[in-house]
Amino acid sequence: MAADGVCSCQFEVFGKVKGVNFRRHVLRKARTLGLRGWCRNSEQNTVRGYIEGPSPEMDVMKEWLKTTGSPESDIKMVKFSSHRNSHRYGYTNFEIRPDKISQTDGMRGPSNSSNESMRQ
Repeated sequence: MAADGVCSCQFEVFGKVKGVNFRRHVLRKARTLGLRGWCRNSEQNTVRGYIEGPSPEMDVMKEWLKTTGSPESDIKMVKFSSHRNSHRYGYTNFEIRPDKISQTDGMRGPSNSSNESMRQ
């Protein structure tokens, strides 16, 4: 963990991001940068996720999500939540989660109980 603690944020990527191995590329990039969290497809044809790690690596990942993605993706827009700071990680690695199809599929980070809702 960095001396400054752990930064985290949620993200949602819009555009052509399904059927182009986008999540697999997100997984590889996050692990290369040493970031933790998750990503999944949403029912709105976007990719949503949560990343946590040192601020410099978070900045690299955010720029990558906005400009690179997978080779066949066409990123139109990325939304990020405000950065949160913590003294510890909420995840042990980065993973691709199964698609969640529900009306309440909001952008979430970890929680003490289910790792599904953002700490307050």
